[in-house]
Amino acid sequence: MADKKISELDLVAAANITGEEVLPIVQTGTTKKTSLDEVQRFIVNHLEPTTLTVSADNTYDLGDSAYDEAELIVLTWSGSNGNATLTLPDVTEAKNLNRTKRIITDSTFSNSTHAKVTPYDTQNLDGANSSFDLNRAYEGIKVWGNGTEWFIIQQKA
Repeated sequence: MADKKISELDLVAAANITGEEVLPIVQTGTTKKTSLDEVQRFIVNHLEPTTLTVSADNTYDLGDSAYDEAELIVLTWSGSNGNATLTLPDVTEAKNLNRTKRIITDSTFSNSTHAKVTPYDTQNLDGANSSFDLNRAYEGIKVWGNGTEWFIIQQKA
């Protein structure tokens, strides 16, 4: 197949790619080689969860370096009943434009344990400077930032 133009390739033969084939890439003006297997290692096609253990009367900054890159945060409750606060990252930072974050609770949550997802400083979550309360097992939300405010775009209860 190396002697054919792309438009002349047999689509059935092309469908049998194994992943070991060598692919040319250009990086900063230099042509290099890689394989589909190597490229696929760098493509995130699944969610890597970050576990966050929360407890009453504590605040957790989701913009902190430990959670900033996390797209999926799984919450575990520890200790006595009460309220924990999760502060969303500053949505006006360029890296948060068109960004999503998913936050879910595990089996340790109940109606007496509350993780309050709050916007940063005076910013808004769904048009208000108020929190979203996660207070049962296997509950979750997905938020999206438009550079000005956070929106709840999915809710699981």
